[in-house]
Amino acid sequence: RQQVQGGESRARPASAAPPARDTRAPFRFDYERFRRSLRHPVRGGRPGEDPETRARRMKIKEMMKFAWDNYKQYALGKNELRPLTKNGHIGNMFGGLRGATVIDALDTLYIMELEEEFQEAKKWVEKSFDLNVNGEASLFEVNIRYIGGLLAAYYLTGEEVFKSKALELGEKLLPAFNTPTGIPRSLFSPGSGMSWSWGWASAGSSILAEFGTLHLEFLHLSELSGNPVFAEKAMTPPCLSSPLSQVMNIRRVLSRVEKPQGLYPNFLSPVTGSWGHSPLRSCPRHHVSIGGLGDSFYEYLIKSWLMSDKKDSEAKKMYDDALEAIEKHLVKKSAGGLTYIAEWRGGILDHKMGHLACFSGGMIALGAQHAAQDRRQRHMELAAEITSTCHESYARSDTKLGPEAFRFDAGSEAMATRLSERYYILRPEVVESYMYLWRLTHDPKYRHWGWEVVKALEKHCRVEAGFSGIRDVYTTTPTHDNMQQSFFLAETLKYLYLLFCEDDVLSLEDWVFNTEAHPLPINHTDFRA
Repeated sequence: RQQVQGGESRARPASAAPPARDTRAPFRFDYERFRRSLRHPVRGGRPGEDPETRARRMKIKEMMKFAWDNYKQYALGKNELRPLTKNGHIGNMFGGLRGATVIDALDTLYIMELEEEFQEAKKWVEKSFDLNVNGEASLFEVNIRYIGGLLAAYYLTGEEVFKSKALELGEKLLPAFNTPTGIPRSLFSPGSGMSWSWGWASAGSSILAEFGTLHLEFLHLSELSGNPVFAEKAMTPPCLSSPLSQVMNIRRVLSRVEKPQGLYPNFLSPVTGSWGHSPLRSCPRHHVSIGGLGDSFYEYLIKSWLMSDKKDSEAKKMYDDALEAIEKHLVKKSAGGLTYIAEWRGGILDHKMGHLACFSGGMIALGAQHAAQDRRQRHMELAAEITSTCHESYARSDTKLGPEAFRFDAGSEAMATRLSERYYILRPEVVESYMYLWRLTHDPKYRHWGWEVVKALEKHCRVEAGFSGIRDVYTTTPTHDNMQQSFFLAETLKYLYLLFCEDDVLSLEDWVFNTEAHPLPINHTDFRA
């Protein structure tokens, strides 16, 4: 989610690790038993829905088909579509891997019942998805987009090609964990097994939102393969033995390191296991953010607990403690009555919220359903207030789309005050919170707000050959950035579609969404044959 941008990425390479020893036990994942365990049909029953809701859902389905058809025509096999110039974009986040939009779109196409398009995507994975590549890849991005997308496609369909590709790719991520602490470096080469830290990260630090956003996918890699090594890298579940006990896994490191004011800074050394500092020269202090660099770490704590069928008590306690510190130190109310989550730099508050932080309304609402009685109402109110603030960031722009960041200082509220923060790149976080708040409250305003986003996307982002981000949300004639992000198909359109579905479509009783909106099943039982 955090979409790190800017700066040179290369730093000291780590030694390449020998291939991981295959410790898989002879077992088979029983897919049919898994499907029978689901409490609701994957695509739901949709009894008695009103015509307007169905029409709006069908409009979002049409938008998805339009986005996919243009990607297929002009950029199939590339990572993203450039809709203005009608060509493909590869980028430098995936280390030679291709087809990010294909993998990201698989489960959305399936859920929307775009059968022909889903088969086109599946055929590309079978015939053209090459994992034997060299380059410098983001561990975080490959995990949430590729592994998350492949795992979700397998659980939804039972097609073995998705499982085998996910497991093969998962093996290629393991050398990044070859550090003294077991905290992975941010970058790795799928071909050579080398790993690096971001060059701009303080003293070779790893980033909280990157190494803290692995639990969901890695647990399912162990579940499907029988190889505990994946789960052990992220945590040590009580049901697994630990042949790699010499590796200090991520949770163990985080439990030992002192948290300033109970907060988690965004930078941690994979060598020493101690916090790094913000790399900004003007502010050499710990940086804490619920937006970029920190965001999905918190999301994965509460979702790890839910995915474990509420057995992972360690994750739940870490989430509860972190949210308590966030409430105490970061949650603020503006002069105009808007609730927001500020950023913290060594005790000094920066009164801004990034678009990325707007996922937190949905996260807090989801966690509130399982909070202690004295916290539940307070957290639901907090979730609704944050989501309302993020809606205001959209409503106060000329395009009715939100900026990359908005501030609460110098007399401005919920608006970008810097030219560099006025852009919108088809991000999903605001509609993600609308979807969760709708499902948990059924307040019709969330569907109303979601439909406003649909209309704004159609008016300002739809171009001849796809959808494009815009450079300034505060002008009625914005210029386009010529990029149809893969997460637009994976997240933005999926969350909008689910907002206008009945609650049993990808029911929250059966599924959790990874931070790229790929649905992964809750482990209600053991599915090993």
